[in-house]
This record gives sequence, C-alpha cells and structure tokens, in this order.
Amino acid sequence: MGWAIALHGGAGDIPRSMPEERHQTREVALRHCLDIGVNALKTRRHALDVVELVVRELENHPNFNAGRGSVLTTKGTVEMEACIMDGNTKRCGAVSGLTTVVNPISLARLVMEKTPHIYLAFDGAEDFAREQGVDTVDSSHFITPENVERLKQAKEANRVQVAHLLDVPVVLIESRHLLDYTQPIPKDARSETPLADGDSQIGTVGCVAVDNEGNLASATSTGGFVNKMVGRIGDTPIIGAGTYANNLCAISATGKGEAIIRATVARDVAALMEFKGLSLKEAAAHVVEECVPRGTVGLVAVSSTGEITMPLNTTGMFRACATEDGYSEIGIWNSEEN
Repeated sequence: MGWAIALHGGAGDIPRSMPEERHQTREVALRHCLDIGVNALKTRRHALDVVELVVRELENHPNFNAGRGSVLTTKGTVEMEACIMDGNTKRCGAVSGLTTVVNPISLARLVMEKTPHIYLAFDGAEDFAREQGVDTVDSSHFITPENVERLKQAKEANRVQVAHLLDVPVVLIESRHLLDYTQPIPKDARSETPLADGDSQIGTVGCVAVDNEGNLASATSTGGFVNKMVGRIGDTPIIGAGTYANNLCAISATGKGEAIIRATVARDVAALMEFKGLSLKEAAAHVVEECVPRGTVGLVAVSSTGEITMPLNTTGMFRACATEDGYSEIGIWNSEEN
C-alpha cells in the first residue's frame, strides 16, 4: 500500500474549442497543486493536512470557482462553501454562505476540530471565522471583473448562467430547464455570446488522498453558480453528497449540485464498496453511469489501498492524480465523448 492523491477543478460541458492558452492555465494550476500534494505525502503528512493544503491552493487561484474566483449570486455577492472529512474517524466540518473568508476549506476544518458541530453557515460561520482569527478580507476582494460580466450576461438574458454546471459562460439556461434534472440540457438552450471560447470559471474544486498509513481524507470547495439565489446551498458541504470519506475510500464530486444531492453521490460510492464488495472503480463507475442523469457529475476518488478513479458523465472535468509508484495523469475531456 502506498500513498495516492487526486484532485479536480470542476466538471461540465467544457468545449474542446477552448483556446489552448486558457485550458493550459488550468492545467498548469492543477500540476502545481498536484505537486504540492505529492510533496506533502512524500514527507508523510497526514492525508487530512494534504487535502486541506491542496484545496487552499485551488481556492487561491482566480480561474477556479472557489475562494478568490467564486462566482456571484443574483445580488452580486459571493457565498462560498466548503467541506472536509477524515475517513478513519468520520470527523467532518462544513461551512456555507461565506463572504469574507479567504480559505473556506480551512474554516471547515476548524468547525470540525474546534466546535461540537459539523456545519456552520452565514453569519454564524463568519462570526466563528473572526473568533478563530482566520484570514478574512473585504467581500469586494472576491468581486472580479470577469464574474461581474458573467452575472451581467445572465441577468440581461433573464436566465441562470450555470458556469459551475456546464463550465461555459455562454451557456445561459432558462429556469424551466433547471427544474428537471432527469433530462439533458437541450441544445437549443444555448446562446452565443462574445465569451463563446469557453473562458469560464470551472466549478467546484476538490482533493482526495490516502497517505502511507492508510489515512483517507476528502476536501471540497466552491462558489456555487452564477446568478444563484441568495441562500442557495449546493452539494459541496453536504456530507455524503459532494464530499465523503470513510476507512475504505474518499470522494469529492463536482457538477450539478442538486442532482448530486438527490443521488447522494459520494456516499453511494462508499456504500457500494462497503455493502456490495465492489472495487473503487466499479462503485464509482456505477454511480456516475447509472445513478445520476448524464451530463451532471464527475468525481475523484481514492481507496485505502491506493486505487484511484476519476469518472465523469460530462464532456470534461479538469482533473489530476498521482500515486507513489510513479503514475501521474492530468486530464480535461471525456475520452468517450465524440
């Protein structure tokens, strides 16, 4: 048994026409974050420390929809959320509705370690952040010109722009299409804009790891989706939906939050291993291919034995992984897509 790590920067309808320099920016960031995680594992850091460290770095990157790059609500504000879980103990912490915290994932860990609770949100979470002395900034720090423009486009079209779901700023989906997650997004729901090159905020970021001692951990962070209702909470901070870890595996999911919540995606992967005896790859493939609508989810997962899988039923998912035996991979698109 050796260490293993996998991370993601969001899954969705990532166009193959995305300009090379733009997808390379994300690939470079993924490689950088992967190297940070690998180096930490090589120095025998605990898996929980590793996933927090990697997700913090992803939160600090403006091209991912988490932390610094978080997209805006319908009122032009940010509401960030994050979750972290230790597999062997099942201790976990989650936060939502953050507007000033630089690294939501670290606040989630403090909720796990410093409170009797699992989940803090909005004013309570912000108060706790100040009590703990974590890094905070004025909320304007998160209001980037790119995300102001994305919100403007969504409002002008009187639609919800699903940047974290389909990963393309041009995808403006009328609310009637968001109500039925059992159907794929119709092709005629798309409208071209000057940003048709796919330079979008990629969705939820996450990391899973197993260390040399067999400790498993998962961490996930997101800004949600453009023009979301104030107060909306997605799958990321919901234990068993977007984030889960036990003594068998660790999972971080990304995609359509409501669909992921309905399917309890992360927990179902673990349950198939626990109760059906499936391998990690078999369990994850079943959930992604059979339990959620096509075009709604991707995930990264590791097992206690160092197995890695990164399945998706979307066009693409920014992802990377590495194992102690020297295997390493960075990918974007789904090879099964035409």
